[in-house]
Amino acid sequence: MTPGSLSRRQIFERAQRRKSAVIATASSAIVIALIVALVPKMPRWDRVRTSFFNAERFRDSFPRLLHAFILDIKIFSWSVPFIVALALLVAITRNSRSPALLPLRVAAIVYTDIMRGVPVLLWIYLIGFGVPGLGMDRPWNSPLLWGSVALVLTYAAYVAEVFRAGIEGVHESQRAAARSLGLSNMQSLRFVVLPQAIRRVIPPLMNDLVSLQKDVALVSLIGPVEILRQAGIDKSKFANFTPYLAAAAIFLLLTIPLTRTTDWLLERERRRTSATRVR
Repeated sequence: MTPGSLSRRQIFERAQRRKSAVIATASSAIVIALIVALVPKMPRWDRVRTSFFNAERFRDSFPRLLHAFILDIKIFSWSVPFIVALALLVAITRNSRSPALLPLRVAAIVYTDIMRGVPVLLWIYLIGFGVPGLGMDRPWNSPLLWGSVALVLTYAAYVAEVFRAGIEGVHESQRAAARSLGLSNMQSLRFVVLPQAIRRVIPPLMNDLVSLQKDVALVSLIGPVEILRQAGIDKSKFANFTPYLAAAAIFLLLTIPLTRTTDWLLERERRRTSATRVR
């Protein structure tokens, strides 16, 4: 490809991006204008505005909700390393090829099927209430602890399938090349297969982390006062639903950057693996 043709392609792509941006901006402006114009004309809009968009209640609840959100971040922070480690272990076990590891492969399959087959909320109830009910001493009877364990066990099953897809996506020739260099099966997995697999699954893994950040709020249903429980307390105190809107705004402050990071990683992966940029 000559420098001139490359330059023309770049000019064309830049023009297409500008055109797409103009169309997207115009369509978004039209939709927003329609919402602003039509929603206030609904018969009970005044009642909804008072119940959900009360500025005074928003200002009053926001600091307490932000403080309660710290617990959500803590649960998320200590859950992620355990999820990744357990998921990677399950994925490697399911992809093992040794006949001696057949019982472990079966156990890994049963684990992923059972954990993914039951809703996260139900696992939080079962583990968060069931295990403390055994009568263990503190801190082992904490609903916060076992609610976090329920999240780890559930999400590890989903993330394990992401890792497994990444491992199976590495071409068999990579393993053959590693074995031709004298590497054992375990060394081939560690030094050749896993680095490629993990790099490929980072975008879908980020999507799971975004979902985890939201599902952390489900732990409040078994006792801990995090942002969702605090919003419910404020709602009952003021007989107003605006605290839930404030809680949603706080979640968006975190989830939107994570989502945009995921999109950026996906776009970078497309550019890396394809000669044509996908729009």
